[in-house]
Amino acid sequence: MFDYAILVYPAANRVYADASPALLRAELAAFGPALSTEPGEVTERELGGVGYVTFSTAERLSEKDVALLSNLSSLYALFELSEDLLRPVRIRPLDKFDSDLLTIQKYQGKTNELFTKLLLNVTILSTIDGFGRRQHVLDPLCGRGTTLNQAMMYGFDATGVELDRKDFESYQKFIVTWLRGKRIKHTAESGQLRRNKVKLGQRLEIEFGLTKEAYKAGETRRITYLNCDTLLTTELLRANSADVIVTDAPYGVQHGSHQAETLSRSPRELLAAAVPIWARALRAGGAIGLSWNTHVVKRDELADILKDAGLEVRTDLADFSHRVDQAILRDLIVARKPRS
Repeated sequence: MFDYAILVYPAANRVYADASPALLRAELAAFGPALSTEPGEVTERELGGVGYVTFSTAERLSEKDVALLSNLSSLYALFELSEDLLRPVRIRPLDKFDSDLLTIQKYQGKTNELFTKLLLNVTILSTIDGFGRRQHVLDPLCGRGTTLNQAMMYGFDATGVELDRKDFESYQKFIVTWLRGKRIKHTAESGQLRRNKVKLGQRLEIEFGLTKEAYKAGETRRITYLNCDTLLTTELLRANSADVIVTDAPYGVQHGSHQAETLSRSPRELLAAAVPIWARALRAGGAIGLSWNTHVVKRDELADILKDAGLEVRTDLADFSHRVDQAILRDLIVARKPRS
């Protein structure tokens, strides 16, 4: 047996930091089937007065295994454990850019960037290809773009849909300033978003290279932000064009849809209307991952909404529920789109 220890990332948010070890254990279980040797005996342990998440494997982790585990959302450092001695294992995450792409933005209501990465990871691992291909990520309630930035960190393409004009303007200002400040080769075009001569909102299109050489060679990635009603998603995106859909469901519907104003103020009503639309944008073999406040929508209700949209809900995931504040107990749910 080979023993390993993960030093958990020191999250600035105290409540999330307290939940991080348990969430990391659940995330590690999701990574397990993608590894050549599946982790066992996953537990929390103190070594030298510092807390670690530890696990054992029947065989030593391969370079490919280490590269995959390097993307665990709360992994700060990985060690091979021999009795009480720690031998550092060099990690090789997918990250293409500096971490400030995710951490600079600070605002009330921001989804924790570590949790955004966790949700994206678990959803990607539920697709037919996992991390084995370049993904197109869709966040249909993207706010100020934390999911878009995480997709960008991984070198993926991403599309975000958001109704709130201020969120659109804030993201546009941030990402253009950040790209310029980092001297990343890119183009950024914005303007009105129209459909059948009707103005729906604003549109931002960014094309960038992971390196200057890649940009010059035409090897680029795209970030698209559509400032419009999320219920218009499939009118603006091709069917089966997204590999992964992830979003942190709002606790009210004001940021999701004008049409939802005629519905109940419950997020359940917005999700019931939106999930079938989002599912049409998802390719066969892709997956959708949602996080939500369990105090306002029951898991069974959300599972039924996903099933009614023709998706297969995963029931084999570990428990990801955790407290955000006194009024919010957050959890996640993932479903796949059948290949046939």
